[in-house]
Order: sequence, then C-alpha cells, then structure tokens
Amino acid sequence: MTTDPTKIRPGDVASSNAKAGEGSLPDPAPSSAASIADFVAKVRAMAPNAVGARGRLIFALDATMSRQPTWDMACGLQADMFREAASLGSLDIRLIYYRGFNECRATRWISDSGELARLMTKIDCRGGNTQIGKVLSEARRDATASGVRALVFVGDAMEESVDELCTKAGELGILKVPIFMFQEGTDAGVEQAFREIARLSGGAWCRFDPGAAAQLRELLRAAAAYAAGGREALMRLSARQPSAAHLLEQMK
Repeated sequence: MTTDPTKIRPGDVASSNAKAGEGSLPDPAPSSAASIADFVAKVRAMAPNAVGARGRLIFALDATMSRQPTWDMACGLQADMFREAASLGSLDIRLIYYRGFNECRATRWISDSGELARLMTKIDCRGGNTQIGKVLSEARRDATASGVRALVFVGDAMEESVDELCTKAGELGILKVPIFMFQEGTDAGVEQAFREIARLSGGAWCRFDPGAAAQLRELLRAAAAYAAGGREALMRLSARQPSAAHLLEQMK
C-alpha cells in the first residue's frame, strides 16, 4: 500500500486518507448551530487523555513560496516531535499543508518520523494565498472522527477573514483542541490574528526568527509534549525549556 501523495476529490478526505498518504481538503463550510451541538456531544463522549491512548497532533504548515526556508528546516526538525513524545508515551501526526492555487492536502495519521520526513521531502513550496480556514475545518472534523489533542500551525502570513478564522478557533477551544500558532517573522497584523486564534482555542502563540532552527525545534518539542502527555507534561518540560514555559503561561 503506497503512502505517496495522491490527489482525491473534494469531500472524500475522511474516507480516502486511509488508502492514501495524502488528499486534497474540501473548502470549509459554515457551521450551523445544530452541527456544532452534535459535534460537541460527540467529542464529550470521547476519552481524550485515557491511559495508554496515543496522542494525536495535527502538524499544519504554510507551504507557499515564502515558506521554503522554514519548510526545509521543518523537514529536519519534525523527528524531534516524535522523540519528545516517545519519552512520554506515543504520538500520531497528521500533516496538513497548503500552497499554490487553492491546493490544500492532508496525509493520513503517521506514527513514524521517517515516513513523515519522506513525505515532507517530496513537497515543494509554491506561490499562493493562505488557506488557514481549511486547516481549522479539517481539525474540527478530525476531532469528531478520532480525537485530536492539539493543532500546531507554522506560517508567516494571514490573508483570510480573521473573524471567520476566530469562529473556527473558538469551536476548537470548546472541544479542548488548543492551537499552537508559531509565527515566522514580525508582521504585526499576522501577530494580532495568530494571537487571537490561539487565545480563542485555549492554545498559545509564539514568534520565531526566520531560519532559527533552535527556536522552532523547542516550540515543536513543547507542542509534542502537550499532545502526548497533556498539560502536566508541558509543565515538566517548562522547567528546563523557556519556550515551553512561554506557551504554558498563555494557556488557560
């Protein structure tokens, strides 16, 4: 069975990702009150931090042209997330990325760092606008279908309606899926949007300098610690890692 990237029809993400390494994500649809209530009921019936359960982390990346240097860096650093999680339990990661003209793709759940690295090295960055809304919508679907402990997003831009993104972030917050928004660069407008998305989800925002591998490594390790071991694991890591402490201070 191949795990190489394959393109699938919009709307087939949930069923097709079990058969392929990657699939296109459909355009996000607005949430109705009934669908939100049904979603909340399903997630509350889950046991997200059950003893022995595998942690699940969505790792989302902006793969537009400006992201090429950090994409290459992330390919080398993602193994650290697995190593950090391994010391606490176990972790499955689902990679979501967007690039080019209306292209947003997702892999199946991956439990091996080598497999994730192989998939990432096959992806090149392409010019295009941000599609953060699709990422948040897919995280919501995953939380309903299989449970998600955290969403990590790495990017440097935001070209969508901030109000719509904040609505989706708030829904994830109700469902106890914190978003860790990691911003490359110093754009003030992006920072304001990313901070609000993180706040509404119960997550955290942090900036890292362009090309700063050490900073991004610490942030990814902290997010993995939370996904694998919850708040207590992040608290333990914060005693020896400043980035983890900074994230923990923001999480309410």
